[in-house]
Order: sequence, then structure tokens, then C-alpha cells
Amino acid sequence: MRILHLADVHIGVENYGRVDPETGLSTRLLDFLETFDEAVDYAIGNGVDLVLFSGDAYKSRDPSQTHQREFARRVARLSGRGIASFLLVGNHDTPHVKGKATALDIFKTLDVPNVTIGDRLRVYPVQTRAGPLQVLAVPWIRRSEFLARDEARGLNPEQVNEKIQERLVRSIRSSADALDPDVPAVLSGHLSVGEATLASEQSMMVGRDYVLMKSDLALPQLEYIALGHVHRRQILSERPHVVYSGSLQRVDFGEEKDEKGFCVIDLDPALPRGSRMTAFSFVPVAARRFVTVSAEVSRGDLDPTAAALRAVSRHDLHDAVVRVHVRLPAELEPHLRLADVRQALDDAGANFVAAVSIEVDQQQAAGSGPDYARAPDPVEALSLYLTQREVPADRREELTRYARDLIAEDEG
Repeated sequence: MRILHLADVHIGVENYGRVDPETGLSTRLLDFLETFDEAVDYAIGNGVDLVLFSGDAYKSRDPSQTHQREFARRVARLSGRGIASFLLVGNHDTPHVKGKATALDIFKTLDVPNVTIGDRLRVYPVQTRAGPLQVLAVPWIRRSEFLARDEARGLNPEQVNEKIQERLVRSIRSSADALDPDVPAVLSGHLSVGEATLASEQSMMVGRDYVLMKSDLALPQLEYIALGHVHRRQILSERPHVVYSGSLQRVDFGEEKDEKGFCVIDLDPALPRGSRMTAFSFVPVAARRFVTVSAEVSRGDLDPTAAALRAVSRHDLHDAVVRVHVRLPAELEPHLRLADVRQALDDAGANFVAAVSIEVDQQQAAGSGPDYARAPDPVEALSLYLTQREVPADRREELTRYARDLIAEDEG
């Protein structure tokens, strides 16, 4: 039995993109769909029996019709080839309000063949071409549902997380104890594990997530633990394997160095429980490259533009999302020709220029007076900080607008 494990497709992420003139779609949407297609093509061409998707199909809890159509097309391709799909509900697929449908419920409503939706913490029987499989699903737990309970009254957020963790661990262990030992079993979870190395998206969420330990998941009744939510691929333990497959595309520069792809697992149902996994591999995909160019201009350098261009020339920028950071002495700032730097990026074939930022060393130049250093405008400084932190453009605009209003109010 061959299983393909992937997660965090995040259809709808469109930062660092532009409108493709041929399709009218964002070039970043096309990036995410192309790597998803690589996984689907591999499944069809390499005898995969089950695609195990561990959550976050979309960026938004309310995906557009276009995004739903494109995700459904890929699932339909698998279904039409007789490949089973197990789709776990992640936090980006889960509405904030109880009672609203998840972004994946449409597959249950339409009764799409060979598709199982994991929207509750329980064991799902899945029939594959290679025989039956048990999937212990641990979808994203809505805090709002838990907070409505009497036991959550008077608890702070950290105590609520502890209560959720305790309840989750009990439920996972009781579900594992009820598994049929004669049928292979895997776990699919969308959650944070304490020992995981976090990518940029999750690093901004520390303190908000409930967190389990890998020992809570690496149970002897399971052959493999397929995880989603953390974008950096990693194997947390073996026997059984506890694995984050990672996202299929880079979301921002925090994932610049991460290799992207999916995992392939072979199980032999005839072997004894606990030793049925016979092979494991990671298959990389052609994710869009992100490249940071750093140029350090020394005080004795008479031509800061030439120094920046030399830094650009040292990188392969073809088809990459690029940002440039130039650090230079204050007295050289007026001599930096940003238009020349941007032209060099175009000439190098950059797919998208995210930012060209300047960090000015405010130490006084030799012989300059005490007022030489330019005091930065507060809104300008905030905008630069948000850009360097990779805050999305719409959020940057909102935050800088608030800053302007606060400054105007204070001055008034």
C-alpha cells in the first residue's frame, strides 16, 4: 500500500505575485497550483493508493469560487483514477463560527467518490485499491467550541490551551486503543508539536496554539503520523515516523531556505503491527525560489551603486522572488541609484521584486556636524520595519494608516 502525504497547499496566497495576462489569475496562484499538480501527477504515475492530505487547502476560511474550483479539479483527477483521498480539515479550512460549513464540506455534500473528509477527531475507515486502512484524524480544534464549555470559564488563554491539550491526548489515546490490530493504521493531524522547528508563519503564532508532544502521537498502534500546520518539512521521530511534510510552496522569505515537497510511504499490511512501514521518502517539487540579496557598502566605497550591483550579480535570480537589502553609511545614501539596482534585477530575470530596502548607518561622517544624521519619519520607519518582517501589503497599509491617525491625533 503506497501513501502520499502532503499538507498546507494554501491555495489563495497571492503575495509577491501579479496578474498573469493569459489566464487573468495571480501568478502566485499558478505557482501553488503547479506544485499541487506535481503531487497529483506523481500519485497517478507511481502507483499511489491513498493521498493523505493533512490540512489547509486554502489561505482563507472563505475561499473564492475560483480557488475551490482549482482545488476540486485536482481531487477529481485523483478520484477519477481510483486513488483514494483523505482530506483533513486544517485551521485555514475551519470557520470561526460554530455551525458554518468548513471549506472542505462540499466534497461530502456532493458525495465525491474515493474522498473522505476528516472533520472530527475519530477513526475513519478508508478503502484503498490495496486494501483497507484506518485513519485516526486529528483536525484543527476550534477554540470557540471549547470556550463555550463551563470548564473554560475563568481560565486564561494558556490554561485553555492546557485543557485542550489534555482532552486531545485522552481522545487520541482512547481512539488508538480501539483500532483494529489486523488493519494498518495511520494518524493525520493538523496541529503544533512542541519539538518542531517552526517556519515564519508559525513563529508569529507562538503562544496562541495548543501544543502536543511527539510522544502523545507516536503510539505503537500507528504505522505513520502525517502532520500539517508547520511549513518546514521535518521528521520528528522514527518507529513510528512522526513527520511534517511541510508546505508545497514558499509563502514568504521565512521559508527561503526550506526545501518543498511531499512524502511517500509504503506499508505492507501482511506484516505485524508496528513494523508495516517498509519505505519512506521525500519527493521535492519545483517551488518558486526566494532570494535575499544583501549588500554591505563600506565607508571608503566611493560608488555604493556599483557595490550593490556586484552583490546582485553574485546570485542566480532568474524566475525568483527577490528582495535586496543595502546597508551603507549615511553620507553615501544620496549616491545610491535605486533605479539602476531595479534595472539590474529586471536584467537578471527576477520573477518579482519584493523590496529594495536601505539601512542607513547613522554614525556621523568624519567632519560632519551634530545634525548630519537624518531623523527617520516614524511612519516611514514603521513601513520599513513591516516590510522587513514580511507583513503582507494590505496589512502594512492598514497599520501605517493607524499610525498616521495616532500621530495626527497626538499632534492635534
